[in-house]
Amino acid sequence: MHVERRLSRTFQDFLHSGQAGGVLLILCTLVSLALANSALGDGYLGFWRTVVGGLSVELWVNDALMAVFFLLVGLELKRELVSGELSSLRNALLPVIAAFGGVAVPALIHFGFNGGTPTQAGIGIPMATDIAFALGVLTLLGKGVPASLKVFVAALAVIDDLIAIVVIALFYTSQLSVVFLAAALALFAVLLVLNRVAGVKLLSLYLIGGALMWFCMLKSGVHATIAGVLLAFAIPHSTREDDAASPSERLEHTLHTPVAFLILPIFALANTGVVIGADWANQLASSNSLGIIFGLVAGKPVGIVLACFAAVAVGVCRLPLDLAWRHILGAGMLGGIGFTMSIFITNLAFEGRHELVDASKLAILTASLTAGVLGFVWLKLRGGPTAADTDPQTMDFEVQAGAK
Repeated sequence: MHVERRLSRTFQDFLHSGQAGGVLLILCTLVSLALANSALGDGYLGFWRTVVGGLSVELWVNDALMAVFFLLVGLELKRELVSGELSSLRNALLPVIAAFGGVAVPALIHFGFNGGTPTQAGIGIPMATDIAFALGVLTLLGKGVPASLKVFVAALAVIDDLIAIVVIALFYTSQLSVVFLAAALALFAVLLVLNRVAGVKLLSLYLIGGALMWFCMLKSGVHATIAGVLLAFAIPHSTREDDAASPSERLEHTLHTPVAFLILPIFALANTGVVIGADWANQLASSNSLGIIFGLVAGKPVGIVLACFAAVAVGVCRLPLDLAWRHILGAGMLGGIGFTMSIFITNLAFEGRHELVDASKLAILTASLTAGVLGFVWLKLRGGPTAADTDPQTMDFEVQAGAK
């Protein structure tokens, strides 16, 4: 049984667009790095800092365009919770446990390097996994890895993003305006009533409400992208898998292409223009950079494998029969590709501290490249499917509470 039979048609679209979009993301990163370190560097970096309508171009990208990205993430998360891989405890428990392990260990590693210092705020940077890149690597491996490994990584990455969203909302909030926050939450409540009580299906009405919610969230001090996630959970969604007629499914399908081929590439151009100076080695050797690199490259696989091993050892759940521990280790390695979410959190953690932001981004790029290569090579050499891969009954993340 192949992964395409288990995932919704909309999720397949995301998987396929993520692979091609990942290639474009890499190209944009290389272009941005080249321009920032060329004779055009001052003009290139200055463009992103140009103020338009009260915000710099970079902030318009990070606060407005990325709200659309978070809207797509929220739509994917809701779909998986309602009718996808996370819709039952049976399917969700193992990747949920893995995700928490993959968040906790990198955070502890970064804290070990930076606890009590001015760079402690970067603790959230190595927590994140880039969904598009992680799934893109698995897509490149094709049938060389078990189908349920793709399901596992997809569920893991979705939960990882949810944790990152909660971390951003709770710990990376600037000065709080209670009035604007209350207005944003009131708009969210109105949209929920329109959906759950009035049964309104008009998508444009939700998008207008979402835009107003974004403005209020921006003024509240809570990062404006959170409005995208809230809007996703307010838009009507069908409980029938592959129901393309529901507003949520239609919007998700519509957003895949512009997010993968426009928004994320622009984000990469705006945020990876890192000037690599003569002291780049010292930057990578700083406590913050080491916390990021070791957190992503080592902390992610260690946290994911240990969490899964503990869950299996106590009998809470077991591995799918077509997966072995070598596959879980490979998934953990791919979890170390932080990129988009890690860069996003960097901008929040060290706002206004440009040298520290650049050093953090250099560490993220180094760690993500290392993790991606290690994960790909490991799974290419050791990730072949087991004999059970053709058995449909092995595709579930079965819960066996109390099993030995």
